[in-house]
Amino acid sequence: MQRKPSHSSTQRPAESTGFRVAEALWPRDAQALRSVRETVFVEEQGVPLDLERDGVDIACLHLLATSNNGHPVGAARLAPDGHIGRMAVLPPWRGRGIGKALLKAAMELAKQMGMDKVELNAQCHATAFYRQAGFQETGEVFMDAGIPHIRMVTRIDVHAPETQAEHYTYT
Repeated sequence: MQRKPSHSSTQRPAESTGFRVAEALWPRDAQALRSVRETVFVEEQGVPLDLERDGVDIACLHLLATSNNGHPVGAARLAPDGHIGRMAVLPPWRGRGIGKALLKAAMELAKQMGMDKVELNAQCHATAFYRQAGFQETGEVFMDAGIPHIRMVTRIDVHAPETQAEHYTYT
């Protein structure tokens, strides 16, 4: 699912400070994306490395949150089928709006790709976060890598005016 990033850039009012969210390219940015994801999923949550490295990344669009000094602090991906996944924020950076910014950016990418809905498999402890963004649970709780998850879905209004561009800077 390769696409050329647009050259437009929009600065948004700071809901937090000290980070930027932008599109990332696989494999160019693989090391930065993996540094976040493996810290959160493998080291913190005990997900086996072979499950984290699922072979799907090459087909996805990626988002990378970086600190003002360029260090990777958050990541997310959008699969061709509209599935948002691998949402991760490093522990010291949580509570600063990075997850919200990554999710908004992923939803905007989906809209730009003409998708009318997106879905994700939320860790059950994070469902309130996704509900605030308009997602609704569907189906039953299931286990993935030993962690309870639930499928969540939301619709995207493809006819609404675009609200964000490729880059999101919070200073």
